[in-house]
Amino acid sequence: MIDALAKIASRAFSAVVIIWSGIVGFAIALVFLIATNAQSDYIWICVVGIALGLVGVRYTVRRAKRELVKNFY
Repeated sequence: MIDALAKIASRAFSAVVIIWSGIVGFAIALVFLIATNAQSDYIWICVVGIALGLVGVRYTVRRAKRELVKNFY
């Protein structure tokens, strides 16, 4: 049972790291696009990418907690 809980936590941590990497990538692109006075479409793509990444982090953490509670009891 402890192995199953560790596996769930490990998967959630890996997913969160990947999602945060994407958020950071979009943030860097956003700063670059603003600095170069790019078209607003590209800036909005970065903003939406960051927002969806934050939603993804929240969802992934909540799902992992729910699985941990379900498997614990």
